[in-house]
Amino acid sequence: MDARAIIATLRKGGTPDAESLSWFAQGLADGSVTDAQAGAFAMGVCLTGLGDSGRAAFTAAMRDSGKVLRWDLDAPVLDKHSAGGLGDCVSLILAPALAACGVYVPMISGRGLGHTGGTLDKLEAIPGFRTTLTEDQFRQVVAKVGCAIVSASADIAPADKRLYAIRDVTATVESLDLITASILSKKLAAGLEGLVLDVKCGSGAFMKSADSARSLASALVDTANATGCPTSALITDMSQPLAPSLGNALEVVDVMRVLTGAASGRLLDLTVALGGVLLDQAGLGDGPAKIRTAISSGAAAEKFGAMVYAMGGPVHFVEDWVRFLPEAPVIREVTAPASGTVTAIDGEALGLTVVSLGGGRQVESDVVDPAVGLGDVVSIGDTITKGQPLARIHAAREGQADAAENAVRAAITLGDGPATAPKLVLEQIT
Repeated sequence: MDARAIIATLRKGGTPDAESLSWFAQGLADGSVTDAQAGAFAMGVCLTGLGDSGRAAFTAAMRDSGKVLRWDLDAPVLDKHSAGGLGDCVSLILAPALAACGVYVPMISGRGLGHTGGTLDKLEAIPGFRTTLTEDQFRQVVAKVGCAIVSASADIAPADKRLYAIRDVTATVESLDLITASILSKKLAAGLEGLVLDVKCGSGAFMKSADSARSLASALVDTANATGCPTSALITDMSQPLAPSLGNALEVVDVMRVLTGAASGRLLDLTVALGGVLLDQAGLGDGPAKIRTAISSGAAAEKFGAMVYAMGGPVHFVEDWVRFLPEAPVIREVTAPASGTVTAIDGEALGLTVVSLGGGRQVESDVVDPAVGLGDVVSIGDTITKGQPLARIHAAREGQADAAENAVRAAITLGDGPATAPKLVLEQIT
């Protein structure tokens, strides 16, 4: 097998066969494919595509380039993946809720980069919480608690890690085939028996339009099902933050409020919708009702506390979470300059404001401040009077708060007429 021949096939508009794609993925993992060849391959895929069968073959090859977990448990092994959005802390609620319903959730998650936050960063706002576990530790927590949320080890889909870094510097990140293979290779390497995908669209999402979100969702669902993992997707609205807060510790606060019954709203509704689809898909029946009951009964909160303790966090976190989470030294209200109705929110601008406060990353090596962010952000459709808070800034320094205040006001549009809150779940793809 020869990398040059595979690249030449792409250059001529053809699709390499499954054996060639498997060989190339292994070459990415073991270094026998050079960076130049990987970049040429990525550009070829970006320009000509792989087609449905080629996309599935390459996804399977990326999955198989490293360790693929196998489970011997007494209930289905299920998971959820989000394409990323603002205030999206659903995983922290859904994983323990699913565990409380009797299934197992070995969730491999990522960190924030760009304007959206990362699940691992949110969890690491909890003192002592370790998102890096050995495989044995990971298996033990999943078996004992029912769920664990961890970072990917170096031997999970190593071909993807190599190719992703090359795509980033060769302007090939936006290839639908490569995005699909990247997302699914890591998820499928966890040995799942079912997956639900949350593909977001709107001002706070990477996919701004419903059409682009639908294309990604369809590619992901078709590919995952072709590789043997039953998968569905929901296309959901991200024209405004999902939770009232943006920022790691602040979003954990929102999670705990939902888990302890102190809050509901969009965050709870989407958790129930995604978990319901996943349980129904697994043949367990009455999925939405089971997820809602797991949360309202306190069973999900109990599972969350058990996971936190098993992964290095405080033993009594659920009972006294306010005491354990960090607080920013500067808290300031951003007040409305006039009365009106919230008609639009620039989600990406709000996300970048949190990054500027130190709550996110511009490059992978940036250190995140878990305490900073935006709290109590208004929603589309809210009626606001002049001087009423649009949001609360949580900052490390006064100067950062000054800049954030201007950015928040610019990101929230007030109008004269009524505005309707957008529908949360736009479509289901199966």
